[in-house]
Amino acid sequence: MELAKVEHIQLPAGRRVLVISDIHGNLTFFKALLRQVGFCADDILILLGDVLEKGVDSLATLRYVMSLREHYEVHMLCGNCDNLTFHFVDQTPDIPPEFYNSYVFGWGEKCVLTQMAREVGVPLESPADFPNLRAVIQERFAPELAFLRSLPTILLSDRFLFVHGGVYREDRLEQLTAWRCMKNDNFLSLGLSFHRWVVVGHWPVTLYDPSIPSAAPIILPERHIISIDGGCQLKWDGQLNALIIPDGESEDFSWQSYDGFPTAVALDRQEASTGSINIRWHENPVEVLEWGEEFSRCRHLASGRVLDILTEYLYEKGGVTRCEDSTDYRLPVEPGDVLSIVRTTSRGYLAKKDGVTGWYAGRIQS
Repeated sequence: MELAKVEHIQLPAGRRVLVISDIHGNLTFFKALLRQVGFCADDILILLGDVLEKGVDSLATLRYVMSLREHYEVHMLCGNCDNLTFHFVDQTPDIPPEFYNSYVFGWGEKCVLTQMAREVGVPLESPADFPNLRAVIQERFAPELAFLRSLPTILLSDRFLFVHGGVYREDRLEQLTAWRCMKNDNFLSLGLSFHRWVVVGHWPVTLYDPSIPSAAPIILPERHIISIDGGCQLKWDGQLNALIIPDGESEDFSWQSYDGFPTAVALDRQEASTGSINIRWHENPVEVLEWGEEFSRCRHLASGRVLDILTEYLYEKGGVTRCEDSTDYRLPVEPGDVLSIVRTTSRGYLAKKDGVTGWYAGRIQS
């Protein structure tokens, strides 16, 4: 197995550090977030990986990052979606060949390999087309391949360790398996603590709370861990987060996000609900008790909870009825609060406030 590639970085005082993770080919969100935070030549931009895949602009996003590096200080880490292209070309044993059969044809236009094939007019209709595609990618996409192969697994400064998925220790980092650093699911549940600040993406932060869906970065001072994946491109209410570090010696962290939803001002007060549920992808099978045009009455199989779920959020996979991430949480709202409006329904609004998704039954002003 490939070992972790560690790159040392200087984060000097006086230079702002922006950390973004899991763009997943959403170039619109990426550019909008950079504009929103006022990204400039004085900043250091760190991308924690998974810039690619699962988004229709993955190839364009890769090239945009490459162009940014020509004019700004930009560091990109390799995520578990960023190594797929060169592993496909090299046919390395780290990823089984059969994986690409399901991945390429399952994700279709959201797969970088499909985007490359389309750009050069190469047929990609079955695995029989893979050998030709490999040859074409090596010839026509040499700069992109070289860039992806050069990506480090870990960025290390005096006070920070940046990695896509997570690490199990702070010493002997070069002996860690790269794949385990990139795909370290449910990292916070491991109970680890560190001396440096370990900043990760990979695992959408909303997966950590079974009650309230929040896409806001999780900052754990007592453990020196920050997790920032806002579910961009993967969640219907996802957002792209930017962790803002004032400089390499500061712990005065802040964050901003972009979700692309229209905003509105709340006119009425609403108290938060208690005892809510956050249905997440790894436990999303439901039983539909009563179908409805807008809402359907469902029983969440993992918890037994009965709640109304947006009918458009229901789908079938593997013979099982499932739902997109859903909740019955009611947001705490004060008049004047600015809300992102995810869905407008006959029962009110599925909205976001400070990265938290929930229902609001009051009036709004657009």
